Amino acid sequence: MLGDERELENLLTSIYDGWRDLMDNKSDPRTRDWFLMSSPFPTIAISITYAYIVKILGPKLMENRKPFELRKVLVVYNFLQVLFSMYLFYEASIGGWLNGYSFTCEPVDYSYSPKAIRTARGCWWYFFSKFTEFFDTFFFVMRKRYDQVSTLHVIHHGIMPVSVWWGVKFTPGGHSTFFGFLNTFVHIIMYTYYMLAAMGPKVQKYLWWKKYLTVLQMVQFVLVMIHSFQLFFRNDCNYPIGFAYFIGAHAVMFYFLFSDFYKKSYLRRDAKVS
Repeated sequence: MLGDERELENLLTSIYDGWRDLMDNKSDPRTRDWFLMSSPFPTIAISITYAYIVKILGPKLMENRKPFELRKVLVVYNFLQVLFSMYLFYEASIGGWLNGYSFTCEPVDYSYSPKAIRTARGCWWYFFSKFTEFFDTFFFVMRKRYDQVSTLHVIHHGIMPVSVWWGVKFTPGGHSTFFGFLNTFVHIIMYTYYMLAAMGPKVQKYLWWKKYLTVLQMVQFVLVMIHSFQLFFRNDCNYPIGFAYFIGAHAVMFYFLFSDFYKKSYLRRDAKVS
């Protein structure tokens, strides 16, 4: 019995030591002391709290309340998200993707050069932006638009901060930031649409292109898959292959989730109409 306890103690000690070595010695020292970057657990806790609020607490609090009228708030919020997305896209472009990065293999620059630090900082702000996007869902709940708070929506918003955290912690730059580069561009268009939609019926009649936002999202994920999994055929790329596969796997998952949403929302509806 005592031997079993010692084995368990040694196992737990080994796991803890391995974890500390990963966090303290294997991570990028430049981002280690940045806000929320010392451990993934605060980010995980925030994401779980988000899911709890939008699926359980929020609807319960709104149960006996009228939906909030948030038109002006939504116009301002989405406009700010457009500006934020433009800033992030600009940083990703200047940081590398339109300024010298290779689309076939781009190692992480772990130096303290101004460009490398700027890229790392841009990655952190992209991570932070995933928290600001929680307000998309909060506003749905406040307006009692529960049909918009789908499983796809909550999974997509809830998992992104946790996923991006690992990138900022270990690889803030290089090959896998291609996802952020594309994603911020898509978000410029997406939040522009949301801003226009919030302006009311006079503008909404011109927004016939809504379903193509989902198509654009799916195209984005296909490009990320190709870009990530191409490293499978390149043994000479000095980039952590595990992170490339990690991003590629996310793209596969989100592609099928968005594809299922597109089929249910548009293809089946169009079939019923015809």
